[in-house]
Amino acid sequence: ASVSEPAQKCCTENIQPFLTSILEELMGPVSSGFTEVRSLFEKEVNEIIQDFQKTNDMTRLKENVDQFMTLPFNSVKMEPCYLKVNLLQELLQDLKNRFKVYRIDFVIQRTQNFMQELMENAVYTFEQLFSPSLQADSAKVATTIEKVKLRVLK
Repeated sequence: ASVSEPAQKCCTENIQPFLTSILEELMGPVSSGFTEVRSLFEKEVNEIIQDFQKTNDMTRLKENVDQFMTLPFNSVKMEPCYLKVNLLQELLQDLKNRFKVYRIDFVIQRTQNFMQELMENAVYTFEQLFSPSLQADSAKVATTIEKVKLRVLK
């Protein structure tokens, strides 16, 4: 009870006025990281479509989709997404000094984990929506992949 009032006053005067601007600063790298995840997903699906249009090979398409399912765990391909969030290191350093924010690496790591989780969900959803189409007429497969891609991106 004796600490509550001074703590509230401290938060109201020294932290709350800055929260909006801090959030805006932090959202830049976070948003660009998630945008990069979206772009990577779209690029990889487009490559599957292009390969299928060239080969019209359903076996190879299945192999490409299986390979695509490992995308969230492919550190080389996911690296550009993760690098966008590393900009938080500099932004959070300023917060560390001003507000005694510790565990900057934890914030970055959790953000990168969420990015990987988002990619996992996207490829899983893609596979679930597309897998019934693997039995369909090969003439419609490229169009179906495009529709599924757009649905997942939505």
